[in-house]
Amino acid sequence: MREINILKNGLIFIVIFMMSFAATAGSEDYDYEKIKDKYYADHPGKGKYADLWEAIPIQQYWNPITFYEPPTSVKGEYNAAECVTCHKNETPGWVHAWKDSTHANLDELRGLTEEDPRFYKKAKLAEVEQHLRSRGALAEDKNLDSVGCMDCHGGVGKETISHDKDLRMPDRADCGQCHVQEFAEAEAEKEQKWPQDQWGEGHPSHAMDWKANVETGIWAGMSQREVAQGCDMCHYQQNKCDGCHTRHTFSAAEARKPEACSTCHNGVDHNEFEGYMLSKHGVIYET
Repeated sequence: MREINILKNGLIFIVIFMMSFAATAGSEDYDYEKIKDKYYADHPGKGKYADLWEAIPIQQYWNPITFYEPPTSVKGEYNAAECVTCHKNETPGWVHAWKDSTHANLDELRGLTEEDPRFYKKAKLAEVEQHLRSRGALAEDKNLDSVGCMDCHGGVGKETISHDKDLRMPDRADCGQCHVQEFAEAEAEKEQKWPQDQWGEGHPSHAMDWKANVETGIWAGMSQREVAQGCDMCHYQQNKCDGCHTRHTFSAAEARKPEACSTCHNGVDHNEFEGYMLSKHGVIYET
């Protein structure tokens, strides 16, 4: 019986993702500003139980939309090169991850041939650049050579930012500046409906998982916020994009692997990964 329940949960997990991707299939035109405005308007912030709990520092990361404030330990205006000079000593892992990423050298994509499995990224880059030009975020005669510190932590095209005033912790809308199709597809999860109303509109989905947290009385009422953080570690996909492709590499290949899903979708409460690995699909993947 346990194996049957695990397999059933795994199949439900697969169906949810198929429904979310199908919701925007075939669409090519996306209005970034409209999607962004709706994203922020729909965001629950601290939720309907806001008066029951206070955020702990790590929630600046889990929910930067509501809680993030630039650190005041470093003051002044800095450019990307200066960011790297400091962070290669302070947080070398971040710098090495970025240098290994596609973001660090976009010109490499322009020379890819059809034999390269990454060839699809060449067309994706052209699509991103055209979108940015249409919004006035990229000059008509300019190509992107990289996506660096300023683009994500200040805004696309920024040359410098004030570390103690303007520094941002990127959220979904920040990623959507370039990845507008993916942003639209992710937000479309909020519109999915179950045929027999087994769940409310948009549930369960990554696009609503923070709301599911903050609007659950048991979670909000926990006196030990460090314990509640155990839920936050997974229930923040509504706020950010790096839960599936980890910062600062942001690898699409990583996000496609079942192991990426398993960091959240496992265990007694939600054993979709175990169900998948016991299925024929999981056996094929392992072999």
